[in-house]
Amino acid sequence: MDLAKPRIDVGLFTTNLEPMLDFWQNEIGLPFDHMLPLGGGMRQHRHDLLGSVLKINHSRNELPVAPPSGYRELLIAREGLLGPKRLADPDGNRVTLVPPGAYGIERIGIRLGVRDVNAHRRFYAVSLGLPDVPEQGGDSFLCGDSVILFEKADDAQPDPLMEGPGWRYITIQIRDVDEEHERILSRGGREGRAPMTLGEVARISFVLDPDGNWIEMSQRASLTGPVG
Repeated sequence: MDLAKPRIDVGLFTTNLEPMLDFWQNEIGLPFDHMLPLGGGMRQHRHDLLGSVLKINHSRNELPVAPPSGYRELLIAREGLLGPKRLADPDGNRVTLVPPGAYGIERIGIRLGVRDVNAHRRFYAVSLGLPDVPEQGGDSFLCGDSVILFEKADDAQPDPLMEGPGWRYITIQIRDVDEEHERILSRGGREGRAPMTLGEVARISFVLDPDGNWIEMSQRASLTGPVG
């Protein structure tokens, strides 16, 4: 995979904006970057997350009642810790601060609960073409310097909604969306949404992991140059 940025971004949805901003900005200490209108009563509040982006997608309308996605926990490397510090934001989304190097994480990691560990190993290794973290026994993969971890979870639900409450998707910044999207499908990935152009900002698509968790593929003009 030809990455345009050597780390993933992480997206969640909420109707509980002010308490969420207070937690992420003041308790976790993430700098606010800017707000991006998404239309349909949705605004994305973007925060710097050690070079990644935390996307707090705020909906003015009620979000559908839906089971959680497979994305269960955000892990953030934090200097000065002797062990994990487990927290939850006002919506109950799990976030854990860890010493740098824990689970192979030097910046951030995202943990999933999955139905079939072997299917996810094949997906990340073959469909996405990502290297694994050797010391983690094949159950975590590197996307640039971000770590994607997964573990067997009996309560993992198939095909979660994209725009439900909580952690819902990750974003991988790449240089050519159409090329990468086609390659992933040819190697066993499923299509979530076909490539589309968002004005002059980005060209994006979505693919799905074996449980149907959403992965955004993004060719962002600020990283790769103008998009058609």
